[in-house]
Amino acid sequence: MSGLIRYWAAAKAAAGVAEEPFEDEVLADVLTAAVARHGAPLGEVVRRASFLVDGTPVGRRDPADVRLPDGAVVEVLPPFAGG
Repeated sequence: MSGLIRYWAAAKAAAGVAEEPFEDEVLADVLTAAVARHGAPLGEVVRRASFLVDGTPVGRRDPADVRLPDGAVVEVLPPFAGG
């Protein structure tokens, strides 16, 4: 499986890129690989982030249980501040 991971706000700053391809079938594996590539700062953001898969919120589901279709777009959304 392949797809695209997009980073927003603090996730983008921590990763140092706005987006990159992935080749995993499960969300947890995508996130683990991203943190391995980009380091602890991204890991800190990922622990607090929410995720969209093809525009649908993952919510409270365990990332290990979220299977990704081929061509999926995963978005990493850190908590946003504001009113």
